[in-house]
Amino acid sequence: MKISQALLRQIVQDLGLNVPFVKGQNIPIKNCWHFSTDGNAVDVMFYEDDFIDGMNRVYVTVKGYRIIILAFSLMDTHIHFVLYGEFDECNRFVHDYVRRTSWYMSVKHNEHHKFEDVPIQHQEVDTDYYLKIVICYTVKNAPVAGIPHNALDYPWSSGPLYFKKRGLWCSPKWIDEDDESSPALEMGLNTCRKTLKTRKYASSSDNVRMIGSLVFPGEYVAYEIVEDLFKTCKSFNYFLCRTKEEDVEARGGSISHLSIPMQEMRQHKNEICQELFGTNSIKGLNTQQRIRLARTMRSRYNSSLKQIIRLSGLVYDEVKDII
Repeated sequence: MKISQALLRQIVQDLGLNVPFVKGQNIPIKNCWHFSTDGNAVDVMFYEDDFIDGMNRVYVTVKGYRIIILAFSLMDTHIHFVLYGEFDECNRFVHDYVRRTSWYMSVKHNEHHKFEDVPIQHQEVDTDYYLKIVICYTVKNAPVAGIPHNALDYPWSSGPLYFKKRGLWCSPKWIDEDDESSPALEMGLNTCRKTLKTRKYASSSDNVRMIGSLVFPGEYVAYEIVEDLFKTCKSFNYFLCRTKEEDVEARGGSISHLSIPMQEMRQHKNEICQELFGTNSIKGLNTQQRIRLARTMRSRYNSSLKQIIRLSGLVYDEVKDII
């Protein structure tokens, strides 16, 4: 990611990157934030074929804001962003991204106003130590949630960027079986506008690196800053291994997690629908049948009530007291 010298100097100062490291002492930082959406609020935020557009939407959206993305992860039910910038600007960016994703779901899947009431949470990141914690928490969110990926290989996040050879994207999602990495290719103006589904930010001076139809995430993630923060790959791996969910959740601004991954619960829902009603979809089920489905799921699986109600196609506030 290209950063002006003036902005880089400000980032170095605000994040304490020019302060000598002293073992056992935290360095105060400012203008850094951890944002996430509530993973229990919706049944799905990205279907399997939505993630490439979701990634490219990060690039298109952030072009309109004076912020820096340090880390991010797109999960099927929620998102995480670790951002540098003024709070109001960062807050607007995340809300804008959720709004654009909601519009996308309306157009592609005919699911209107899906994310209008999705809670967006944030935490202030005030020390270099905690910044390392939330970056690693964000990067390893997928494997912690039960998704079968190494934290540094989950393709819908910034994880595969850090401490890798410049210009290469190392996630197995994008490589041939015999290759160790996949080069980021450059894309012309017309192809760029067509792929990103926008003309607003593309110009003749843009030369966006692409991997197939995916914008190379290094175009919009300041992974060099993150590498400067950790100093060494050994330090990065240390924090990646030791970071726990409680380290983040204990700071306030609760970060949602599920006892059973959403993908598994969807499969269980389909199996119960087939068992009870002879169909693997909730479409066509009346309210009483959906309530029965929700009660059955709750009796069999250790999952949140809000998640179960959403999966059953019911309104939480209307049925939470009767399930």
